[in-house]
Amino acid sequence: MIELILDDRCIRCDKCVQVCPNEVFDALPGDLPAIARQAECHTCFLCEVYCPTAALYVSPYSRPEPALSAGELDELGLIGSYVRNSGWAPGARRS
Repeated sequence: MIELILDDRCIRCDKCVQVCPNEVFDALPGDLPAIARQAECHTCFLCEVYCPTAALYVSPYSRPEPALSAGELDELGLIGSYVRNSGWAPGARRS
């Protein structure tokens, strides 16, 4: 489930808004996209995969996790972890 968008990493390209099959996000011109319908998130990770700056954290669980700060998520290596671990990261090669 989508948990957060990092303000300091988001470049406001709205790729997450465009690729989400369940319209979880609302585009807000000049601002971060809003996580408007979190319960509609099916945890497909498309928003995280298409985000060019790893500005999203999608939890692999289908309900909200206990609140962790963006700094804690980053320290734990969770932000961008799906992309890194799935081979979708830029420059990743299949073996």
